[in-house]
Amino acid sequence: MERKISHKLLEWKNSSDRMPLIVTGARQVGKTYSLLEFGKLHYQNVVYLNFENNADLCAVFERDLKPARIIRELSVISGESIFEKDTLLIFDEIQACEKALTSLKYFCEETPDYHIAAAGSLLGVTLNRSKFSFPVGKINKITLYPLDFEEFLMASDKQNGLNMICECFENNAFFPAHNEYLDAYKIFLLVGGMPFVVSEYLKNKDFIQVYNLQKTINDAYISDMVKYAQATETNRILAAFNSIPAQLAKENRKFQYKIIKTGARAYEFENSLEWLQTAGIVRKSVKITEGKFPLELFALHNSFKIYLSDTGLLSSKYNLAHNVILSDLSGIENIKGALAENYVFSTLVTNGYTPFYWESEGKAEVDFVIQNRDGKIIPVEVKSSEHNRSKSLQQFVNKYKPDYSIRISTKNFGFENGIKSIPLYAVFCI
Repeated sequence: MERKISHKLLEWKNSSDRMPLIVTGARQVGKTYSLLEFGKLHYQNVVYLNFENNADLCAVFERDLKPARIIRELSVISGESIFEKDTLLIFDEIQACEKALTSLKYFCEETPDYHIAAAGSLLGVTLNRSKFSFPVGKINKITLYPLDFEEFLMASDKQNGLNMICECFENNAFFPAHNEYLDAYKIFLLVGGMPFVVSEYLKNKDFIQVYNLQKTINDAYISDMVKYAQATETNRILAAFNSIPAQLAKENRKFQYKIIKTGARAYEFENSLEWLQTAGIVRKSVKITEGKFPLELFALHNSFKIYLSDTGLLSSKYNLAHNVILSDLSGIENIKGALAENYVFSTLVTNGYTPFYWESEGKAEVDFVIQNRDGKIIPVEVKSSEHNRSKSLQQFVNKYKPDYSIRISTKNFGFENGIKSIPLYAVFCI
């Protein structure tokens, strides 16, 4: 399964100022798999060490943090030679060994020719809880997300269609296989981007199995809450997590504490939401009061929306039969809208954007506002169907005069009246 992170890993390997690498991301997004596959392709050998299931490894780092000694002992434990430049040394679940994390500083300073890549699913949570000494300025960092729709299509052997989608995006041209790829988008809403779920779906095309695998992942997240959160916080984290499907199914998707429980207040659940974000399970979109550069200056951090990192996991929590999502049945527009918005947000984040949303005196709302690499402000509207009337988008345009706007819907590519129309299956092109 090809992942786009492989290009970033190759850049890291070939960088003249390379430092030890930490790959972060939620559980089961493919961090370990991606590192192992990359190592097989680009190194003479790979030495894989998991700190969570091998207590002897931590003992290696207890005496001192001298890289030369550590390398010798790790070579003995693993039964593998560890070469400068030619071996990829993988420290998996590094959050289970504080001294191993600290040692990256010394590998950077004293033995920079060793290629070390660390991974940790709950590294941020563990750091916050245990106050680890983090090697600031001595590591490179990459965040891995679930597969986006482009990677899903690559895994589905639809590379030819991908190339044409990109061409149509650039030229605002009609895409002839429009309906076929809309159907693929609907499947992606159900399957999502967790690598193992995608792999099993492509083998069997069984949506019941997909749902069961997603339930297992959701249950694993809950187990992590119990294991890694403080006992007094666990129930609040779980309650906040379980409220997200209802939060997004509302017409106004702004996060409301009263949806968690009657009378809930921000101070009760702020730490819970922070824990979920740090674990990579959810992500936040903050309200802006002005659509001006730079957007961060106008962020109102106490008004926000919360999205799940994987749209497939969100879909599974609605517990709908797969044919309801795949068909054009009416009556669940709110859920289809929630899934579409979650999908667009996740894709924009994967592409490196920080999506905000804009609201004007509670009367108009634009789903997302992004700032591109040139500093241009672009409003983004999301529709789960062909419905394309939007007074809110027009209000934003009239007030801030962006170069153009984006409307994402089931319509084909096009450009009219300053609005770039992008089909739901082509969001990865933005």
